[in-house]
Amino acid sequence: MGKKKCPDCPECLPAWLAAFGDLMSLLLCFFVLLLSMSSMDAKKISEAIGSLSGAMSVLEGGTKTEISKRRIQESTPIESQDETTEAVNMIQQAVGDANEMMEKGKSAAITLEEAQEGFVIQLPASLLFKAGSSTIENEDALLFLKRVALIIGELPNNMEVSVQGHTDNSNPTKESPFKDNWELSSARAISVLQELLLDGVAPDRINAAGFAEFRPLATNATESGREKNRRVEIHFYGKKSDQEAKMKNSVLDRVVAQ
Repeated sequence: MGKKKCPDCPECLPAWLAAFGDLMSLLLCFFVLLLSMSSMDAKKISEAIGSLSGAMSVLEGGTKTEISKRRIQESTPIESQDETTEAVNMIQQAVGDANEMMEKGKSAAITLEEAQEGFVIQLPASLLFKAGSSTIENEDALLFLKRVALIIGELPNNMEVSVQGHTDNSNPTKESPFKDNWELSSARAISVLQELLLDGVAPDRINAAGFAEFRPLATNATESGREKNRRVEIHFYGKKSDQEAKMKNSVLDRVVAQ
């Protein structure tokens, strides 16, 4: 008997084409879902197209983009605030380390306080000077000032430093080279300022002032109160903008005109 011939198979699509069609369907569903969950911002799209045109020169006639000044103003304070917060944390750590190194039983401790426009380091005068003197002799205090100077260098450029000297209501002794508390408080502030300058602080962002006994923190009726009042403060504050300075000048001009 002769062998029977196998019938011809019906023609159909290749097997790989079915898998490919399923893949395309899934991709289409995926992009539809992405589009449904996204939000379109016409301004951002316009800026992106303009940036691509300017940077790559691939889209002829593309829209020009300009970075919004408002966005720059909104982002800059955040960066400054982060840098300032980090600096405050570093100073807080330095204050804690300095207080551990120094003998707390003999004098008051260094403190860090918040202020209206920044923060303040309060240095008890007994940690820095002998009675009636403006010479810094405590090596631990000098090391602390060196550390503060390094931190000042890491602060934003709009942060300035003011060193302020304060005394109690007792006049300097006869052995003191200073005739009154104005000279003593100013000389102590300048001594701290000069030490910070030697440690690398830029001279155009620091100043010094003396207030004698006229800005006390506590009563001068007790020894503990007088000790709190004898201090040097290092104030950190934001530099006034040119616009604010112009506003102050215009106010002064109006007062003079009147």
